[in-house]
Amino acid sequence: MFETLGSLTASPWIYAVVAVSVVLDVFLPVLPSGVLVITAAAAAGAAGPVPVAVPVTAEVPDILALLVIATASSVLGDMAAFRLARRGGARLDRAIARSRRLTRAQDRLGTALARGGGALVVIARFAPAGRSVVSLGAGKTHRKVMEFLPWSVLAGMAWAGYSVALGYFGTQWLGTQWLGTAVSLVALFAGGALAAYLVRRPYPARTAAAPAA
Repeated sequence: MFETLGSLTASPWIYAVVAVSVVLDVFLPVLPSGVLVITAAAAAGAAGPVPVAVPVTAEVPDILALLVIATASSVLGDMAAFRLARRGGARLDRAIARSRRLTRAQDRLGTALARGGGALVVIARFAPAGRSVVSLGAGKTHRKVMEFLPWSVLAGMAWAGYSVALGYFGTQWLGTQWLGTAVSLVALFAGGALAAYLVRRPYPARTAAAPAA
């Protein structure tokens, strides 16, 4: 697998593959979009000033282009799922009603956005399938675009920046691309586990106002 990814990162097609994977994983969370971004960033880091010189005989991804593409694709996928859920439909309604996860997300997300607590959108971006739950939940509850879009942009920037930084700096610090990639993936999955825990925590109820004396 890593050999295949390694040859892919040496091709200009890596940008298209990353873009398609990041857009579609809101609908198919099994797609390895995070793995692709980290591997591409690690390839760019290996071509930099690492202790063990890596001869550059092929193209390496441009780190800024990778960051912009990953962020833009994340927002595009979020908005596609948001629009789909907003338009609704009997089949989608039944699918959401059968999922306790999506039903619970609708309630929590609606409350969070109404209170200006859209940080839930950012945290969920790191959790496995959290992006799908939040984007569909926001659309299904008919939130306004401007209530969801800014948080989606922030979530995409945070996720892309975190993933790119892990791969790029991890490889530079550890000096070996395969080790930098492996350690970065462990950090990515650990961040996902933490985000999943935070998303599943019960949303604190608003404290009732104290009666006037």
